[in-house]
Parts: sequence; C-alpha cells; structure tokens
Amino acid sequence: MMKDEPDDLSLFRASVQVDRRIRNETVEPYRPRHQRVKTQAANPSTRQQQAEFFFSDTYRTHLPEGAVRYCADNNATYILKQLRRGDFEPELFLDLHGLTRAQAKHEIAALLNACQREHVSCCAIMSGHGRGILKDSLPHWLVQHPAVRAFHQAPPHHGGQASLLVLVHLPE
Repeated sequence: MMKDEPDDLSLFRASVQVDRRIRNETVEPYRPRHQRVKTQAANPSTRQQQAEFFFSDTYRTHLPEGAVRYCADNNATYILKQLRRGDFEPELFLDLHGLTRAQAKHEIAALLNACQREHVSCCAIMSGHGRGILKDSLPHWLVQHPAVRAFHQAPPHHGGQASLLVLVHLPE
C-alpha cells in the first residue's frame, strides 16, 4: 500500500459520517383517562411496602365443595360462572412452582399490586399439583386480600386444577 492511498478504515469512517444526531422521538400511546397510570418517583422502601401484604396462615375460610371458587360479598355471583367458562382472559400470570410459602405470599401480593397499578382486571396464579401445600393455602390467602373480587379454578386451557383465575378490583 502506498502512503498516499487511504486505508479501508479511513474510507469507512468518511462514508458513514453522521450529519445530525439522532433524537429519541418516542410518543406515549393514547390511553383514556381511566386507564392512565400515574408515574411516581417511588423509592425502594415505598415499593416494598406497596408489594407486601400480610397473609395469615392461621385464617381459614369456608370454601364450598367442588371447584375452588370465591366471590366477594359486593359482587354478583355470575362472575364465577364467567370465570369457570373462561370468559375472562388473564393478562398477567404468576407461576409459584419451586417457591416457599413466604416467597409465594410476597409474589402474590406483588402480583395483585401490579394488577391494580397496570389496570389489569384478571390474572392467573399457577400453583401446580405437587404436594398441595401452596395449592391448599392459595385460596385462603386470596380471600384475605381486599383487592380480590373473585377467583375460580381455571378452565383446562389455563391450567385447570393447578391454576386459579383471579379478578381484581381496579382503582377509580
């Protein structure tokens, strides 16, 4: 190569020289007023408090025989039939496989908080069959949370007996 000929690297730099800087021009998608999420500068301790909810292991509610189901007092029982049929599509899923009871409680509280924050009315919680420790405790924990409107054993295409579909109260 001769000294007067430019090398490949300098030719490349000359050909890809940028004329202007690229700006981030993202536009927020339009959401109706009732679906807008308020952004707050939440510090980690505030987020931790919001995600935690105390689920008692000693509280036991009376659940009817058959499929696991519950409907809060101020809701129409027809929503249980809709949950059983699969009329509600869950948008968030939580898999509890391999978690301890304490970890499962924390994850359930975080899921319910996320549903309210993101305006998601239906979620699915998969506990699996296993030894039945989490599967048996899950309905008793969900009954205690004020955000839970109703839950029902999931239809087969969402996990069947190893999963619950949960309806959540959305903030105004």
